[in-house]
Amino acid sequence: MSGMSDVRLALHGQELEAGQGSTMSATTSSRWTLFWRRSHTRKALLDMSVEQLRDIGLTAEQARREGVKPFWRG
Repeated sequence: MSGMSDVRLALHGQELEAGQGSTMSATTSSRWTLFWRRSHTRKALLDMSVEQLRDIGLTAEQARREGVKPFWRG
């Protein structure tokens, strides 16, 4: 599996866990949590150094492509 796939799987699991136990409907809560996490992690990718990206198995170009995606796109 590529580094990007590993990161996405790990984030997806966290997104599912974060959406549980809220007073809002599970669907609404999960969706907002997903949007927030995507926005946050994509901004973090843009701030990473080449060495940090290498540690997670991404090139600078892969990180840039993922980082500039709007939060509503999967």
